[in-house]
Amino acid sequence: EGMDGASDQTRQLGFRGLVDLLREGFDKGVTVWDTADSYGTHAHIREALKGLPREKVTVITKTNATTESQMRDDLDRFRRELDTDYIDIVLLHYIQNGNWTEERKGAMEALAEATEKGTVKMRGLSSHSFDAMKVAASDPWSQVQLARINLAGDRHMEGPPEKVLGVLREAKAHGKAVIGMKVLGEGDLISRIDDCYRFILSNSDAVDAFVVGMVSRTQLDDNIRRIAAAGKQA
Repeated sequence: EGMDGASDQTRQLGFRGLVDLLREGFDKGVTVWDTADSYGTHAHIREALKGLPREKVTVITKTNATTESQMRDDLDRFRRELDTDYIDIVLLHYIQNGNWTEERKGAMEALAEATEKGTVKMRGLSSHSFDAMKVAASDPWSQVQLARINLAGDRHMEGPPEKVLGVLREAKAHGKAVIGMKVLGEGDLISRIDDCYRFILSNSDAVDAFVVGMVSRTQLDDNIRRIAAAGKQA
């Protein structure tokens, strides 16, 4: 969990600990790093990127900007904080209703401009309501959708799994990249972890990739092993 400039990783690992975990993850093939302005980890990622081939790491971050000027300021600051010429994916953070295309119009225009210039490679949103997710599935502005999906479909999702998967398949049909989150139900489904991974990997027609939070080398190694095994069974 991350908010207000901190996350489980920053609290439990400290600066050097998180940098080391990111570097170890890279060495073991974990090359998609998901963060947000509110997580307070841009500096950690900047340090972890030092000496690595930039094109080998996909950095995802998120912004709460609503206006054009706020988005411009955020993107400039994000690139300074990350010390990178470009950011792979920038998402509108925590979108909770279907009116986001109007509410974030100014921010969307500035982010579209950044993708045209190449300072951002792809743009999209993290959806936290069914309406937001449904609109994003077909809206031409959105290129990437970070969506809550797991086998339980309880409070950590926008509805029953098949209903959510249907919308995500629609997004894929419109050429969107779909990234799953909350695949372990914010930890509530940890007792069913292997089932969770088999579920998400067996729905590759709806989900291209997924993110999982980790706070230790033990968790890193365990997740790599479990996901590899689940992939063979999916």
